[in-house]
Amino acid sequence: MKLLSWNVNGLRSCWSKGEARADPVAKRQEPERVTGFKTWLSRSRASVVGLQEVRAREDQLDECLKGLGRWHRAFSAATRPGYSGVALFSRTKPEEVLTSLGEASFDDEGRFQLARFGRLLVVNAYFPNGNGKDRDLSRVPYKLAFYQRVFDLLEHEKARGVPIVVMGDFNTAHREIDLARPKDNVKNSGFTTVEREEFDRWIRQGWIDTFRVFEPGPDHYTWWSQRFGVRARNIGWRIDYVLVSPAARPFLRSAFIQRNVEGSDHCPVGIELDDSVTGMSTTSTSSPRADLGDRL
Repeated sequence: MKLLSWNVNGLRSCWSKGEARADPVAKRQEPERVTGFKTWLSRSRASVVGLQEVRAREDQLDECLKGLGRWHRAFSAATRPGYSGVALFSRTKPEEVLTSLGEASFDDEGRFQLARFGRLLVVNAYFPNGNGKDRDLSRVPYKLAFYQRVFDLLEHEKARGVPIVVMGDFNTAHREIDLARPKDNVKNSGFTTVEREEFDRWIRQGWIDTFRVFEPGPDHYTWWSQRFGVRARNIGWRIDYVLVSPAARPFLRSAFIQRNVEGSDHCPVGIELDDSVTGMSTTSTSSPRADLGDRL
């Protein structure tokens, strides 16, 4: 079972940017470069795809979506046009999808989806950036409150032994190894002490950074500034993650970053789980909407 996550930085603009092409200067063993959401999705072989920063309502994407084929789709758009928004694509229809965190300031920005596939809960989230309009860190409190709300919402299910995946743009580089220039960014949103401490809290409470299970080394990033040459020189940040609960860890088979995929300032990330993760279990037979929604 492959699950993929991508901040597309505007789905309409990312939809058909270019086609797959070979890089003439790349080594033979390097993967083919793929540009644009349409080509990427058609080749993804994914079971579940979470998108962030969609920046459109579903009805604004009719022309794009009609040619997708057998994907079940769920969208959560921001009330502000052209801003934020998340979407979930899946080969199997989820038994239900929750989009509310029970707080209007979060729900109005379209940042959260929770879907159930058998006993597996999948969260697709676009965690806020801490910068205000003047890059003054004024949104850091809002960002931390969002982190804490999602954490609290999932904690009971995690403690019950439910397998959970949380994927998306976390807008935080967790450790120094997760960005190219840590010393230059200690006062910038995404790498301030308070933001990293909140991420630390998740890890201390048992959430697993799946990519680091398989790759402990440096120079692996998921976002690059759009300034000329920055991505080519790999001056980036790893701010897109797939976390799993302890109950999901035994089913984890791989985790990866698809740096060869272009079309956004982010690239996709993903994991593969054993298919048996969705099987019904006596530890989680109730509906997440009933369990989680009642606590909102």
